[in-house]
Amino acid sequence: MDPNRIALFALADRRLAWADRRQQLLAQNIANADTPGWRARDLKSFADTLSGKTLAMAPVATEAGHLPATASTRLDTTKTSNDRAPDGNSVQLDDQLSRVADTETTQALVTGLYTKYLGMFRTALGH
Repeated sequence: MDPNRIALFALADRRLAWADRRQQLLAQNIANADTPGWRARDLKSFADTLSGKTLAMAPVATEAGHLPATASTRLDTTKTSNDRAPDGNSVQLDDQLSRVADTETTQALVTGLYTKYLGMFRTALGH
């Protein structure tokens, strides 16, 4: 059984990919907190990602006659703040650390749900 063929698991995979990319951006922001001119970045909300405003997902071909998708899977970033220090840096460590904690909580929640649902499917299938 391929869990990614089930919409719930595909959604969880998208959310985990979003959380992973967000953690990367936040880590870059924190690493460059003292870099003059660094502009803090973050991903647009996952709700915007789901609505198609920032992420185009390729549809899955379920039949041999389906045409291949041409959509991009790029995640758009946004600037997090217009407030800048005298050196031009816009990283506010307390804000960035709060976002890291929020993203870590999201990742733990989605991973837990994924694991629980996968366990339920295995039980239902008798594995």
